[in-house]
Amino acid sequence: MDTSDFSALKAKKGFICDMDGVIYHGNRLLDGVHDFVQWLQKENKQYLFLTNSSEKTPRELRQKLKRMDLDVDESHFYTSALATAAFLKQQSPHTRAYVIGDAGLINALYDADITIDDVKPHYVVIGETRNYNYDAILKAVKFVNSGAKLIATNPDMTAPSENGIIPACRALVAPIELATGKTAYYLGKPNPLMMRTGISLLGCSSSDAVIVGDRMDTDIISGIESEIDTVLVLSGVSSMETPKQFPYRPKYILNGVGDICK
Repeated sequence: MDTSDFSALKAKKGFICDMDGVIYHGNRLLDGVHDFVQWLQKENKQYLFLTNSSEKTPRELRQKLKRMDLDVDESHFYTSALATAAFLKQQSPHTRAYVIGDAGLINALYDADITIDDVKPHYVVIGETRNYNYDAILKAVKFVNSGAKLIATNPDMTAPSENGIIPACRALVAPIELATGKTAYYLGKPNPLMMRTGISLLGCSSSDAVIVGDRMDTDIISGIESEIDTVLVLSGVSSMETPKQFPYRPKYILNGVGDICK
């Protein structure tokens, strides 16, 4: 990347950032993140952490970063759980859902006046969780076969962690799709509903925004389809070889977010 390109990137007014693989791995903050967030704040940039993870609420995400000595206000977080709850509230107010997921998803659905129902739900909603088990799969399959609509918080098959790559939401949904013959509707990136909300929350025009992520199939394609500049960082699941597997390319490729403010 030449100097003029780098200046154009730093001149952007708004930054949408993924979290897993960009800001942290598990409970380990990645190199350069402190400097990057300090630079965003010092330069009065608009920024939003837009994550496909549905496990945690914005408050929990803030507390997680604080444990890593990084303080970011709750208003700077938007999750696929919030996007899923907003979609269901708009589509079917006061609906009922059987949920396989953690607190971030369940709280978002409660806040959207959606009733959690394990008897006769209108929807089956799947998000990341460590409480995934065979009984939950059986219930989900039963409800979908009985007419419930299958919804998933995001299409990520895997996610980075401190211990390497782990299964993510789509891997959890796959057995239910295979057993029922139904395909889930995925709300997280690259769904344009989530991106439009993210750009709106950012508070600047698309031409002044950039998305920073570690995944070609969610973060980078989201930016391209939303007509904002894209930065692929190699701190998560991607390497320099990864873009060669796709028919589209990011505008910038960096080792990590710390490179933006150098």
